[in-house]
Amino acid sequence: MPFTRINSKMVEAHIAPGQRVFSQRGAMLAYRGPVTFTPSITGGQGGVMSMIGRRVANEATPLMTVEVPIGPGGPGGTPPGSVMFGHGGHHIHTVDLTGETLYVEADRLLAFDGSLRQGTMFMGSQGGVMGVIRGQVTGQGLFTTTLAGKGSVAFMAHGGVIELPITARGPVHVDPQAYVAHRGDVRNKLTTALGWREMVGRGSGEAFQLELSGNGTVYVQASEEKL
Repeated sequence: MPFTRINSKMVEAHIAPGQRVFSQRGAMLAYRGPVTFTPSITGGQGGVMSMIGRRVANEATPLMTVEVPIGPGGPGGTPPGSVMFGHGGHHIHTVDLTGETLYVEADRLLAFDGSLRQGTMFMGSQGGVMGVIRGQVTGQGLFTTTLAGKGSVAFMAHGGVIELPITARGPVHVDPQAYVAHRGDVRNKLTTALGWREMVGRGSGEAFQLELSGNGTVYVQASEEKL
């Protein structure tokens, strides 16, 4: 179920009878058709144990289930619905997954296809100790959210997002504060360029960079501001 871009800060999801979308609570701006909105107690896919894991990892953003229940007339007798999403005036970027995994912070998620498998990843599992340090440097914590499978995701950013391809020709370096998400077969680690200038406060202000290598895409926002 792809999201239709209305403008840079609004997207629309067309929902067939029996389909569902998860979104941040309160992100609905307008809707058409017999759409229902209910708090997602488990916070998305994966059941109770997955919910507990996300809460322990501090990746449990309050979500709601958005769906079109099949009426008494069956799927053919139930009209589809559509919902427009946006939140806080943030810029919105959409990604269509075709079987790979998207790594994104939970508080960045605006809405995602209900068929996607949701999980969490320990930052230290990519980049070792520096992966943990990266979580502290960026203020994003020690875990990140993963979404895998086939379906669409809409996430938020400051000032819009550019997509940078990551190929075997060489790694891509990103300011950790501007990093939003990545997907594909990608390794990431935090690199440093600390020298005496940084020690005496005369550095360039770019002492840390996030290095991403492999094959995939990294999403970079036009700002160093967190949501």
